Amino acid sequence: MVPQLQLSRADTAVPGWTFAGRRLDHGTLMTVEMKEIPVDAGYVCGQGAAMRALDAAVVNIARTDIAVLLVGESGTGKEVYARLIHRLSGAPGAAPKKINCATDAGRLQAQALECFRNRSEGTGAGSLFLDGIEELDLASQRMLLALLPDGEPENGGGRIRVLSATSVELEKWTESGRFRRELYFRLNGARLRLPPLRERKEDIPAFVDYFLAKYAGDGKRAPVVSEETLEKLAAHSWPGNIRELENLAKKMVAFSDVRAALSDLPALTVGAAKINLYEEPRVSSLKVAARAASRRTERELILQALERTHWNRKRAAQELQISYKSLLYKIKQIGTPGPGTEEI
Repeated sequence: MVPQLQLSRADTAVPGWTFAGRRLDHGTLMTVEMKEIPVDAGYVCGQGAAMRALDAAVVNIARTDIAVLLVGESGTGKEVYARLIHRLSGAPGAAPKKINCATDAGRLQAQALECFRNRSEGTGAGSLFLDGIEELDLASQRMLLALLPDGEPENGGGRIRVLSATSVELEKWTESGRFRRELYFRLNGARLRLPPLRERKEDIPAFVDYFLAKYAGDGKRAPVVSEETLEKLAAHSWPGNIRELENLAKKMVAFSDVRAALSDLPALTVGAAKINLYEEPRVSSLKVAARAASRRTERELILQALERTHWNRKRAAQELQISYKSLLYKIKQIGTPGPGTEEI
């Protein structure tokens, strides 16, 4: 549940950013239209009430140094919002220092120590982003808990803000002993849930426009996406969320052909029935058809394994009886983000 935080009625100014306050229909919650956002920020202003409330909460939270836990499925934009909070806070550095929690314990400790040491000296990024916090084993959790700041910074050094991202319900993990309760409370100063794309389909046209513009250029022109195609995209369940949509838009630009880009997208599920993006029959060789069916089956098996393991890639690789590196490659290939790759 997104905190129902109020913004002031006056326009809010943050260094390097411009905001214009806007009231919802009921006048109970202000939301934000962000302007002058860097092109690489990856931020797309949501149209629904849930996203407006999320943006309003982000603006308020960014003004503090409270730890933030970003919760959402893979590909929902947790890293984008971590960067957004960092930039809005006015902290030094263009982006927070990112640590992939799927890395080995020794590397994790070295990266965290370097980040805290730099801030104690008044240098380095003002925010630490812990991506995939659920990937930590209990020993790494204990080590991280000992490193995290608790109270005012010593020696007059700068305070570091901790931003964490997870795709699981860590509170349930604390109950089963899979995640240290003390660490959970240290990270969960403010909890922000990012909805999956299937719950914010009204934003699909804006994301399509954004990604087409992002990848157009260098002789590549963004193709025109019809209203009919957008309606069919809205019928898709988007298990890979925004990352999956981004990869699709990238293909549209690369192929300069919307239909060709959509050819690899699995059949859309509407209720109990399945429909194809284009209803007219397509002539194909048996070999091509078999290859396409194999890709769809592989994709479904991978997504099912990830869902069963709460998106723990290491355990999913064990279930699928493939190497961890092979799984990461296949996740990237099918348009679902792997650990350390989420940007949207």
